[in-house]
Amino acid sequence: MSVFKTYEFFLHGLLKLVGLSPRKIEIEPGTVINVWGPTKPTKKPALVFVHGVGFDGVLTWQFQAFAFAKHYSVYLPDLLFFGGSFTDKAERSPAFQVECMAKALWKLGVDKCTVVGLSYGGMVSFKMAEMYPELVESMVASCTVMAVTESIRNAGTDRLGISDWGEFMLPDTGGLLDYKKERLELLEALQIRDNEFTVPCYKQRIHLLWGENDMLFDLGTARNMKRQIGENASLEYIEKAGHNVPLDRPFKYNSHLKKILASLSSNPKNV
Repeated sequence: MSVFKTYEFFLHGLLKLVGLSPRKIEIEPGTVINVWGPTKPTKKPALVFVHGVGFDGVLTWQFQAFAFAKHYSVYLPDLLFFGGSFTDKAERSPAFQVECMAKALWKLGVDKCTVVGLSYGGMVSFKMAEMYPELVESMVASCTVMAVTESIRNAGTDRLGISDWGEFMLPDTGGLLDYKKERLELLEALQIRDNEFTVPCYKQRIHLLWGENDMLFDLGTARNMKRQIGENASLEYIEKAGHNVPLDRPFKYNSHLKKILASLSSNPKNV
């Protein structure tokens, strides 16, 4: 067993000790979403963490799962082609990811939740907030965008000094990366022309929680997005953190997130 697999096995064991366990939810024949969530039914508010393209749900949000499981019903879904989730369908759009995610949450008894999304998972979360406002009460978006327009993509690749952002986010691992072709197709399906994008009218409070040193989607991108969303948006950033901010500075991230969640529960209309 590799060191990585050993750590993953150990991590899964610890999650079970705090009351989380995995379930495979069949959305339709050929499509399955794997979700770590409460082992027993709970009346605690639902908190859904949506990962990016680097790791699956558990590895991305491991520090947050342990920090929030006591007071929230924590859910760590794997997006399609990550972890234990897959489909035999050819669809790769964010909308399809959202449909599968929403159906999985509904089957688990979640009818309202706060969603926390990182990078690609943030884009999926924005789409879920747009498509299913009755499901997503509020969201926290980290190092992400509402849509990958040509100008946003080009600005990010220029800052990083790369030509292909897909290969940057999913580097060649010598054939060790499962579903790399499908994941690249997911990233390709995100990209649209500037004139194809209009800012949705979100009904939720949206909190932007950033890494100060994110080079892919920098603070300027975050500030512009806050202006686009309007009065329903707020922005905070964490110093000395990059694109993978929940892993770069997990304790700082958790501290900010706890304050955001507390403000939602105390006065959701005046955050």
